[in-house]
Amino acid sequence: MMVLLAKKKKAQIDPDILALTKIVGSKSILHHKEDLLSYDCDGFTIHKAMPKAVIFPKNTDEVAAAVKYCANHAIPFLARGAGTGLSGGAIPLNNEVIISLVKMKNLLSVDYENRKAVVQPGFVNLKLTNSISHKGYYYAPDPSSQYVCTIGGNVAENAGGAHCLKYGVTTNHILGLEVVLPDGEVIEISPNGILDTPGYDILGILTGSEGTLGIVTKITVRILKNPEAKKTVLAYFDRVEDGSHAVSDIISAGIIPAALEMMDQTAIEGVEAGAFPVGHPPDIEALLLIEVDGIAEGIAEQIEQILSVCENHHVRDVKVARDEKERDRWWANRKTGFGAMGAISPDYLVQDGVIPRSKLPEVLKEIRNISKEYSLRIANIFHAGDGNLHPLILFDSRIEGETEKALLAGTACLKACADAGGSITGEHGVGIEKKEEMRFIFSDEELEAQTAIRDVFNPHNLLNQGKLFPTPSRCMDIKKVVNETSLTKST
Repeated sequence: MMVLLAKKKKAQIDPDILALTKIVGSKSILHHKEDLLSYDCDGFTIHKAMPKAVIFPKNTDEVAAAVKYCANHAIPFLARGAGTGLSGGAIPLNNEVIISLVKMKNLLSVDYENRKAVVQPGFVNLKLTNSISHKGYYYAPDPSSQYVCTIGGNVAENAGGAHCLKYGVTTNHILGLEVVLPDGEVIEISPNGILDTPGYDILGILTGSEGTLGIVTKITVRILKNPEAKKTVLAYFDRVEDGSHAVSDIISAGIIPAALEMMDQTAIEGVEAGAFPVGHPPDIEALLLIEVDGIAEGIAEQIEQILSVCENHHVRDVKVARDEKERDRWWANRKTGFGAMGAISPDYLVQDGVIPRSKLPEVLKEIRNISKEYSLRIANIFHAGDGNLHPLILFDSRIEGETEKALLAGTACLKACADAGGSITGEHGVGIEKKEEMRFIFSDEELEAQTAIRDVFNPHNLLNQGKLFPTPSRCMDIKKVVNETSLTKST
């Protein structure tokens, strides 16, 4: 009997992968499952999904060509920076092609005279300050992840940071953008960094749009001259209410600190178990980290006012950093706060609500009640000066039902912020994590107006689909039917 041996057929490669490889090169694309696992989520790890492929364009032309191919073939796609986002904005829910911008990581130019710099989107935030500090300049937005997060990602999320109380968030430092639209067209907005031009604020619309309107490929940013002097204060309080009232009174005294940070007892436990302990007393309920900067002549007076306010609110101990080394140690302790929670909990979920400063005591009390209701510890680290809270819900995903409880507790914290007249996010963005909670602060009509803007830029909804806005609910459909019926009857 003759035995016929069938030749093993060569595996067929997806034609889309071949086309994208032709655009970026074989060394700049990943498409095998084992290579894609690292891209199934960003810093929001509760939800995961696999991309179709990941490409690494090296310039704007390659981004535009890849986007045009995806648009012409109805392939969903999204942009990704360092993957440090905390709201799931870079999770490929729809088997997207991920356009990673990490190879576009150059500082293109610096204009010290006009105080601006031009960077590619993959340029790391802190690297900009490090690149210009020898000339006495710095870049103000300073999210805790600034040592790894990219400026392109900061633009997408409108990132803030500890010093945004005085200096503002990312949108206050963006002078111009180059953007690839979802059809592959490349546009430049305010290429010369001139902001006082007539017309709609397109820069403002794109900054914080969470990658749903276009892909930023070049950014003109504002750089600032280093302040003449700065001083940092650390204050310990036996009661969190006293620390909260001190925050409001510092601002009421007419002092605008560069930063005014607060941590509660659970957060202090975490940072003291982390990489940069400083010896905070374990039995205090709250600490304030306060920094003032500006003209040297006025700094001492501001520090005296701050010390006086703290003493009026029963501060246990308050001290001024003796030198830059001690100041850096205090800030390292604070800025590693999120990651330090891993030292006291297997998992955590960080939230990002905003409230009026005067509501701090009552909202923190409500968060304590939420902690008891869900039987989960909640650590609070926040930018107290501008009311941006970061409740960190500590849980163990290995225990059945705890992940779901953590998510419900997070939603309850955001509802408390919204009910206090605040917002569901100050700097982390909405992504997929908080999109249903958008209903806490926006009506159906307001959400429809915002999605109408998205439809102008992204009419086929191929770019970062399913992010930022809640899924249309049945109640919205019923409401439309009722309105249409009422209109018919009245006529």
